[in-house]
Amino acid sequence: MIELTDILNAKILIVDDQESNVQLLQQLLHAEGYTGVTSTMQPEEVYALHQKNAYDLILLDLQMPVMDGFQVMESLKGNTADPYLPVIVLTAQPGHKVRALQTGAKDFVSKPFDLIEVKTRIHNMLEVRLLYKRLADFNKVLEQTVLERTAELRESEARYRSLTELASDWYWEQDENGSFTTVSGPVLEMLGMEMGKADGWDATDRESLRATIAAREPFLDLIVHRSNPTGAQQQYRVSGEPMFNRSSRFLGFRGIGVEIVTGV
Repeated sequence: MIELTDILNAKILIVDDQESNVQLLQQLLHAEGYTGVTSTMQPEEVYALHQKNAYDLILLDLQMPVMDGFQVMESLKGNTADPYLPVIVLTAQPGHKVRALQTGAKDFVSKPFDLIEVKTRIHNMLEVRLLYKRLADFNKVLEQTVLERTAELRESEARYRSLTELASDWYWEQDENGSFTTVSGPVLEMLGMEMGKADGWDATDRESLRATIAAREPFLDLIVHRSNPTGAQQQYRVSGEPMFNRSSRFLGFRGIGVEIVTGV
């Protein structure tokens, strides 16, 4: 919710080549309690002034020499830091209203001024403008929070891998199709195998492990057996868990393995 004090403290620029119009609007706004009102009778200065002061509202006359209001609005579109065009046009030409809105103005006030209409449109426009700015600020904070959380998750993942590698003989990851994507540690040398091959494993153990992975169920300290190329029997303790993204889509499995040394 936007407080009245926020609206009254908003930065407003009046742009009109007629001094009487500028004075009338200044008096009206000051009487209403607005504190951040400035003006210029030089339309060619508006772009630079807005770049410097980031006005919450620009009251812009359309009929001016050197540079009319339409040209001013086109120049303001070059402000890439804030694509929102906070302009209410001031015009005595009914035919200019639609063109002004098409050019980017957010509202219009007809000349000669109806003071109640002017006050109402300015108040409403400022409320919308300040809400827009608050939303933009919130989105920036949210984006920064997401970046920070992502960095924390990556750091946590790195620590997890480091710890699992220290506590095991190897760490592994499989994609959703069951293909190995990551293997760290001397697993290939220990098993005397190449990536993707699985010679010598006990058929019953292998099918049990495949069924568990196919069901996307975690497993802890599962014992599997294997005969190495020399005929010696080996035992391994393996653990794993399924991986999912934030949308609960299955990504694959990750886990660790430890050789069980017997007869020592």
